[in-house]
Amino acid sequence: MQRCDVAIIGGGIVGLATAFELMQRYPGKKIVILEKESQIAMHQSGHNSGVLHSGIYYKPGTYRARNCRAGKLAMQKFCDEEGIPYDLCGKVIVATNESELGRLQDIYERGLANGVNCEIIDRTRLLELEPNVAGVQAIHVPESGIVDYRLVCERLAKKLTEAGHRIWLNAEVTAIRQEPSQVIVDSTQGELKADILVTCGGLWADRLISLSHQRPEAPIVPFRGEYFYLKREAEHLCRGLIYPVPDPKFPFLGVHFTRMIHGGVECGPNAVFAFARDGYQKTDVRFRDLSQSLSHVGFLKLAARNWKAGLDEMWRSWNKSAFVTALQKLIPDIKKEHLIAAPAGVRAQALGRDGMLIDDFLFQESDRIVHVGNAPSPAATSSLNIGKLIVDKLSSKSAFSN
Repeated sequence: MQRCDVAIIGGGIVGLATAFELMQRYPGKKIVILEKESQIAMHQSGHNSGVLHSGIYYKPGTYRARNCRAGKLAMQKFCDEEGIPYDLCGKVIVATNESELGRLQDIYERGLANGVNCEIIDRTRLLELEPNVAGVQAIHVPESGIVDYRLVCERLAKKLTEAGHRIWLNAEVTAIRQEPSQVIVDSTQGELKADILVTCGGLWADRLISLSHQRPEAPIVPFRGEYFYLKREAEHLCRGLIYPVPDPKFPFLGVHFTRMIHGGVECGPNAVFAFARDGYQKTDVRFRDLSQSLSHVGFLKLAARNWKAGLDEMWRSWNKSAFVTALQKLIPDIKKEHLIAAPAGVRAQALGRDGMLIDDFLFQESDRIVHVGNAPSPAATSSLNIGKLIVDKLSSKSAFSN
């Protein structure tokens, strides 16, 4: 059995950022990260759109709003120091008809309340920024940008291991036992004793909470985000980030266009219920994951409220022409032949038992454990600041200072 001061389960960007903050603030603490995959950042951290979010959408005062603003600046500073490329290419949030103008104004006011540099622009200015977009008005957010979060994770891991901390790969956690003087973590790479445990399990967050004999406040249901790339001859249709005005009747953002840091343009996602937590392909099924989702009363309530939108998403998943029609709402010149399939991502959607989406960060704690029960977008943008928040929680525990 091996021992450390702090064990962290999850080698994604939130777990790595937490370890990085611990290393800086408490250089004498020994840290071990346990990652069940053969590499770090194999799931949400390595399957996201790479956007540096500004924080414009989020309700003022929430974890998402507070940590996005500070986290974005911290991420840019880290990238500057480490020579990691990023680009503040700017975003437009586009109202395509008059009925969306009220919601656009609400987003703008929320952005101002969050301290975001943004402005309402008319169609003339919109076409100067994005000449191929159909819109009557938009919000311009010049500080939004793009980065490679997998590269950020790799750099964080390198700095941790160079400082003598350990990352256990292929270390799937099978049991968590909290004792009066320690936490014992059983994994496929052996047993580990720690004074304090942090879990950052993402798609498996609720199962880690259950392993520690707590009831998850918000079980996870996976949704697959399906994307296309624009072929090279169509990349000129998008200069930066082009987003729709969110529909409050639908729980997800809707399809949008994202210029990527290493070149190319990604469009999507189509959001469909996934039959596995790592269900990156339509045919991926894990019966434990599927049965757990279908037996979750919150998911059944969500499906009952949004069945029509859900069917529309499923139709677009199997019908490329329907996907193109959705994209043409923002860029009319998009054609079916412009699109090639891109890798999908899977979103860990925390759901309350009332069927409502949990749209903020969620923590569950005990004397020696801090669980990150939900880390929604903009978790990657916010990660360095979320790491600070988690370490603040650890620092307040008597077990940490003993």
